[in-house]
Amino acid sequence: MKLEGMRLEGVELRRVSMPLVSPFRTSFGTQTERDILLLRAVTSQSEGWGECVAMADPLYSSEYVEATADVLRRFLLPALAAAPGELEQHGAYAIGKVLHPFKGHRMAKAALEMAVLDAELRAAGRSWARELGAVHERVPSGVSVGIFDSVPQLLEVVGGYLDAGYVRIKLKIEPGWDIEPVAAVRERFGDIPLQVDANTAYTLRDTRHLAKLDPFDLLLIEQPLEEEDVLGHATLARQIRTPVCLDESIVSAQTAAAAISMGACSIINIKPGRVGGYLEAVRIHDLAAAHGLAVWCGGMVETGLGRAANAALGALPGFTLPGDISASDRFYRTDITEPLTIEDGHMTVPTRPGLGVTPVPEALASFTTSTEWIPLASAGS
Repeated sequence: MKLEGMRLEGVELRRVSMPLVSPFRTSFGTQTERDILLLRAVTSQSEGWGECVAMADPLYSSEYVEATADVLRRFLLPALAAAPGELEQHGAYAIGKVLHPFKGHRMAKAALEMAVLDAELRAAGRSWARELGAVHERVPSGVSVGIFDSVPQLLEVVGGYLDAGYVRIKLKIEPGWDIEPVAAVRERFGDIPLQVDANTAYTLRDTRHLAKLDPFDLLLIEQPLEEEDVLGHATLARQIRTPVCLDESIVSAQTAAAAISMGACSIINIKPGRVGGYLEAVRIHDLAAAHGLAVWCGGMVETGLGRAANAALGALPGFTLPGDISASDRFYRTDITEPLTIEDGHMTVPTRPGLGVTPVPEALASFTTSTEWIPLASAGS
């Protein structure tokens, strides 16, 4: 997209702290609140919002909130300021090229791309869904269920989500919490769409154990092995019947192509923050579709900003499995945007310009812990 005369004048880094409705436990830790970095991109024509999905600690990935703020401040934003011509000519689509020399830091890059693209789309009157290529007005909503202290507690929580209308349940698993909870959910709730997520908690030595999940007719097992062990996933995929889905291992279209060629997965979970942004997420979607692989949109406990963007992404034609696109109240009693809700198990894709949602000033102020304004226009002029 090209908007004549648009200049990126500056970016505000805003930290917000948002308590979760209840603790969310995975194989790598327990979250009780989210320390989130938001970006507000101010251009000569409009403003846009980006959300960085990095966690407080480097447990899901090597990125963490403090590091994303630092790399934005010291490297990424100055690089954009030094390339005003690229931004004026190509807008958000130039960000990947300008920032390519800086290794990694995909979540920081994704948040910056998101903020600039949101600003451009708002100025142009175009929606996020239209820009990405969405074909559906609503997307099915799945929910991710953490690890609990007891099976009865898990069953109560799963029952509540099914009563709320969620069309797919994902269970977090780890060694010692896998076969028994899956069996209990299957026995209690029957033939519901069900999948599991290990978040790299197993090794190839656990193949026989993981094969015990095969009789439960799961949609998939997500990221059972370490993220670097793509070859191990290919070996595992040949020895179990449950389809293998990759999450942490896929950080770009290039890594997706390699995993597909090795037979390491038959399904991909696309998280825009993990792969460097929504534009790269679309490329992975297109690649998977060309190879006949299913994709779905994963969640990172986003606010309404990221949730709205994910709903639009999940409306692309290749997203044939329900994503972790849950309602705002799944994680937050009060969101920073107007709450996103589900009806009949589906979320409506926003159609207003840009992300289609904006922060509610009072809610945003109540959760804000710090702000920092970084001017850019003068540095690049």
